[in-house]
Amino acid sequence: MTTTLQAPRTASGHRVIDMRCRPAYLHDFFGATPDSPGEGVARWLNRRVGARGDDLHFARSRTPEGFLAEVRDAGLSHAVVVGRHTPGQHLPNDTIHQIVQGHPELIGIGAVDPALQGTEAALAEVERAVRTLGLAGIDLEPGFGVPARHPDDPVYFPIYDLAQDLGIPIFLMSGPTTPDLRYNDPAPLAQVAQAFPRLRLVAYHGYWPNVQQAIGVAFRYENISLVPDMYLFQPGTQAYVEAANSFLGEQFLFGSSYPFRPIGQTIEDFLALGFRDDVVEQLLYGNAARLLALPAA
Repeated sequence: MTTTLQAPRTASGHRVIDMRCRPAYLHDFFGATPDSPGEGVARWLNRRVGARGDDLHFARSRTPEGFLAEVRDAGLSHAVVVGRHTPGQHLPNDTIHQIVQGHPELIGIGAVDPALQGTEAALAEVERAVRTLGLAGIDLEPGFGVPARHPDDPVYFPIYDLAQDLGIPIFLMSGPTTPDLRYNDPAPLAQVAQAFPRLRLVAYHGYWPNVQQAIGVAFRYENISLVPDMYLFQPGTQAYVEAANSFLGEQFLFGSSYPFRPIGQTIEDFLALGFRDDVVEQLLYGNAARLLALPAA
């Protein structure tokens, strides 16, 4: 008799892959140190994006064991831990690897910055992150560079080309925390999607509050996916829901943005937004499983 392993399910009975979920201990910005400025920012952001109850809920994840308990108690099938490489914050790929290693429910995403590292060093690091460390994609943050850039800046094209050849997705930071909001513009992403049609491009924060523009770009290019994560619960986001219920059903993914929002609450809030019953499984699990080359069942 053959036994099929079943993916964990949340209290609502759904399989969920959380596309943006990081432990507090990863960095002071995420609330690693009690009574620090970073903790203050994390608590402020939790209140700002609609977290209910204790704005210090993330304190449990100040240890590796606590973070795993958060992921497991929420019933996540997988949690995606994202690295970062910008002039202002560096979350090294080796650190991401150390967090996810040995824990099949955790998936790591690396990061590079070719403007900081130089093209050859950044390309070598992409190869190492994927082939040696086993990370599942690469994060780029053009709007957080010095100087700020758009995603279609030529400095990133060798990275896109390599990622397309490797068959891994590129994750791009967007949203209202971009230091210069002129760089929170989804239009330049269209040029990347057109130039690299086999490259899967994922926009964290969904370019909120430029919701309609982001949806328009994703309408035109099917290799673009949106993860509004914590901004999905802000004013003006009903258009995301309407789009996901129609043409965007295979290009929309769930993210809690933990520790800036509780995982369980975010799943509950997501399910209350009005997504059609016949697309919810894709949005919470199927689309991410396909993006990350995970089993569909």
